[in-house]
This record gives sequence, structure tokens and C-alpha cells, in this order.
Amino acid sequence: MFSFSVVGRSGAARAGLLTTPHGAVETPAFMPVGTAGAVKAVTRAQLEEMGAQVLLANTYHLMLRPGDELVAELGGLHGFTGWTGPFLTDSGGYQVFSLAALRRIDDDGVSFQSHIDGTAHRLTPERSMEIQSHLGADLIMAFDECPPGAAPREEVAAATERTTRWARRSREAHRRSDQWLFGIVQGGTHLDLRDRSAADIVALGFPGYAIGGLAVGETKDDTWRVVDHTAPRLPEDKPRYLMGVGTPEDILDGVARGVDLFDCVLPTRNARNGQLFTSRGRLSIRNARHRRDPRPPDPECGCYTCRTASRAYLRHLHLAGEMTAATLMTVHNLSFYLDTLRRVRQNILLGRFEEFRGEMLRALAASEAEAEGGA
Repeated sequence: MFSFSVVGRSGAARAGLLTTPHGAVETPAFMPVGTAGAVKAVTRAQLEEMGAQVLLANTYHLMLRPGDELVAELGGLHGFTGWTGPFLTDSGGYQVFSLAALRRIDDDGVSFQSHIDGTAHRLTPERSMEIQSHLGADLIMAFDECPPGAAPREEVAAATERTTRWARRSREAHRRSDQWLFGIVQGGTHLDLRDRSAADIVALGFPGYAIGGLAVGETKDDTWRVVDHTAPRLPEDKPRYLMGVGTPEDILDGVARGVDLFDCVLPTRNARNGQLFTSRGRLSIRNARHRRDPRPPDPECGCYTCRTASRAYLRHLHLAGEMTAATLMTVHNLSFYLDTLRRVRQNILLGRFEEFRGEMLRALAASEAEAEGGA
């Protein structure tokens, strides 16, 4: 039902195959974020056409609306949404700490008020496992505490220890054999805390591991210092997931350090705000220079948007507030991310990932003026 194998290497970069009850995922892989059970602005058919393999859904949001029991009644996430491929759900912890009002953390769990209607809720490792069981994703996450990037060391140390205790309770409460439960390594930017967390979480024997607590306000140098230190401390034969990261450049850098799975809201959120990721850097569709530009967003991209829409048309739709603008630009950005990961995997299998990474990083570093064809 489940398996993971590394089928190719290029330096520390790995090409793998993750098999789940709802299909296989070729890694490294990017998971589009479908917070409330849908990726914003695009349909399931569009995701399939883009080649999305696995979607991420959010435990906190689905618990609050429409409710995890309702989702379970309607066949879990797969029956409820119609997506036939694998799902991953996060534990809900990050959203509780970042969104919920008046939260109160204790060793048992977290009490908080909904950011939607102010109703009171309680989330514990056991409740997180129950919700994720109801949602029925293939890959689920242990309940963890993610402290802010600027938190003092004492707070990070306490959160790290609590995450280990909660991981053990999540493991004990996990019941479904058709769900793989991942453990999460915390520790902020403190390498000794990362050491302790990695050792404790690995000792619990999860089938997959995530590096959490990054992209929460720390510097890029600190992010990669932590990943450099932590990834080698995770088992070679298990999938590794870098949570919430990031830009195309970040994904290339993560793959170079042996990471297999990524998720981030950037391609969808930035699309709705008029920013496109292209093979020659980022492009702001709002720029006046696109008013009469007949070219596609990225001449090197074969997505539906680049085949059918000009920069001038996209700019018009965006400035006019047309919903179609968000759809077309989201299709492009997700296609760019997914295609990048396919090319990454191909180059790992060819044994030339570092050459490919260098070429792509140089191209992505091009100025916006170059991406937009000059002033």
C-alpha cells in the first residue's frame, strides 16, 4: 500500500518514488496548497492537466469549516473533492499558532478561538489525529508547536520538547493503516535543539519526516544552515518534507540538500496579486509596459496560459478585477513550479543536477526588466 524508494542520486539530491493508496508520487515533488480542499482559482481538471501529483489540505481550516465529520460522511477528502490522487494534510498546529485568536498553550494541547466566528475549540495530538483520520489523506502530520522565528531560545526549547511529547501521543493515537504519519523536527535556528529534536523524532520510528519551523521570519542563511544540519540526520530511506518552502530558488536549494517534498502558497498567492514566475525571473503583470505586449508570459512555457493569453490580455483582466486573471495566472505559476520539479528529477536521474541547478539559478536571477523584455 505504501512504499518509498530512492531511485537515483546526483550529489545529495535524490529522485524517489513514493507509493500511496491513491497513486505514486515521483519525487522531488511540489504539492499545490488546497487550504480548504481546493487550490484557489483552479479546477481539479486544470490541476490534472498541469500534472499535479499530490495536494495539500489544511486540518485547521477544514475542522472549522465545513467540519471534519461532514467531510468523513461524504467520503473523506477524496470523496468530498473528487481528487483521485494523494492528499497530504498538515496537523493544524501552525494555523492555530498563526491565525487563531486568544490561544492558550499547555502541555496537553491548545485552546483557541476560531478566526472565523470566535467559537472556542481545543486541539490536542489526539484530536488532530481524529480530524486527520476523518479527512482521510494519504499522508498526515504529527501535531507540533511551531514558534515564531524571533522567539527567544527558552520558548523554542520548550516548544521543541513539547513537539516531541506530542509526536509520541500522535503516534499512539494514529489508527489507520491507510495513512502514513510523518514526524516533524523543530528547534528553530538552534542547531543543538535541532539535533535533539531529530534524534527524538527519528527514535519514534515514523515512515516519513518533515523539517518544520522554517520560513517563519528567519533569514535565508539561517534557513539553509538549519536544513544543511538537519537533513543528514533524517533516515536515508524515508521521505523528507521541507514545510512551507518556498520560491523556485528555495526548492532548487532544498533538493540540493536531499529534500523530497515541498509546499508553498507563493505560486497561487502571487498569481492572484499579479506576479508571475518565469524562466527569466519574476514578472509583474501590472507594469504599464505590458499594456500592448502580445507575447505570452513566458515564451519557454507550454502551459495553457502561455499558449492562449498575451501579457496585454492578462494585464487587462487583472486591472479590471476579472476572476479569469487569477485562474490564468495561477495555471501558469503552478505549471512553472510543477514543470521545474519534473526537470529537476530528470536531471537528477541524468546525474547532472548541480549543472542544471546552476543554469536555472542564473536564469532566475535575471532582472525583472529582462524578464519583461526591457524598459
